[in-house]
Amino acid sequence: MRNFKIVLSYDGSDFQGWQTQPGYRTVQETLETALQTLTGEARVRVNASGRTDAGVHALGQVANFFSGLHIPQHKLLGAINAHLPADIVVHSIDEAAQSFDANHDAIRKLYRYVIHDGPTPSPFLRKYCCPSKRRLDAAAMARAAIVLEGRHDFHSFETEWPNRMSSVRTITHLAVNRAGDTIWIDVEADGFLYNMVRTIAGTLIHVGRGYWPESKVAEILKVEDRAEAGPTAPAQGLFLMRVTY
Repeated sequence: MRNFKIVLSYDGSDFQGWQTQPGYRTVQETLETALQTLTGEARVRVNASGRTDAGVHALGQVANFFSGLHIPQHKLLGAINAHLPADIVVHSIDEAAQSFDANHDAIRKLYRYVIHDGPTPSPFLRKYCCPSKRRLDAAAMARAAIVLEGRHDFHSFETEWPNRMSSVRTITHLAVNRAGDTIWIDVEADGFLYNMVRTIAGTLIHVGRGYWPESKVAEILKVEDRAEAGPTAPAQGLFLMRVTY
């Protein structure tokens, strides 16, 4: 059996997340069904770098699977995409070492959260951003976010605690940028807790709206209490951008 590494994108709008769930359309099940049809194998298990929730998108998800597939390399990418629906695209496929594990070998992941705060909502962006009726102060959000960089206990930004052995993570990069009516929050870390990025986004949105002072984010981080942080921002604004190995 050969171990294949794939990089893929998907529009999460019509999926109930990554992980297979009986009775629901998921990215994992859709991808595995396509690979089983392509290979003729009874079972192909796809292992992702991480599970995205319902409505969350990916530009650079990474996964691996084992198969006896022997289609020539130059035809392999086209063959896989021919069996996939339009809302999933595999961008690359390469044979990896037998020991490669897309989940366990990941060093860092970069997520982006997108917000639209124009005077009127966009019908074309409604599935791919969080709308804000109030203009946000992106500069204040950026200043408030600085305290989150580095190694901290992010229990305040974790839903359904405890869902990991530890809520300590290292954020290596966090930036808030604006272009026109769009704000995006980039968060790169060595690992993420459940709803961590969406809670960070919800907290910074409160700062951007003027509900909270910039200093509130540092207080939330220190108190280690999810009830003190902002709301979990909507799923459709979140994108998995890149996985680093």
